Amino acid sequence: MTKSPDAGRVRQALRDATMASHRRVDALFADFSLDSPRSYRHFLTAHGRAVGAIEPAARPDAPRLPLLAQDMAALDAPMPTPLPTPANDADGYRWGLLYALEGSRLGGAMLSRQVGEGLPKNYLSAVHGKGEWVAFQHALDSAAAEGGEGWLEDAVQGALAAFALFAAAGEEARKTVHG
Repeated sequence: MTKSPDAGRVRQALRDATMASHRRVDALFADFSLDSPRSYRHFLTAHGRAVGAIEPAARPDAPRLPLLAQDMAALDAPMPTPLPTPANDADGYRWGLLYALEGSRLGGAMLSRQVGEGLPKNYLSAVHGKGEWVAFQHALDSAAAEGGEGWLEDAVQGALAAFALFAAAGEEARKTVHG
């Protein structure tokens, strides 16, 4: 795949537009101790509630919800009820949701190193293969180019909705863990 000077332009626009929401989610989930089975279970439960809501609408090529379910089963924990799925059929909105999901794989790679020994980490270890993140950025740029007026704003709204779902699930789980 040939690199173009504009590759990642839409990703950068989405990153800029969602930076505050992304930081909020990172801060919420930073309180979870991934080497503690109890805290890690709550962390995965929160992710299950958010990812369970986002994946049906985003339709990723490589869903991670089954991997999360494997980890929950290994912890003898039930899969949580997903938060309500966002209702918006706009193509840009779906790509915004997808941007947040695919971006979370990057964070998962770092977080998987914090998971305690003997704890399952299929979900967090599901990283992009060689060149997949770059390919996603090219696909995102192409979708935006074909999407027309309003596409990028729809994508921003989708990404913000995804971060809001992660934040809501994280807040809920944090109250359970930390009171």
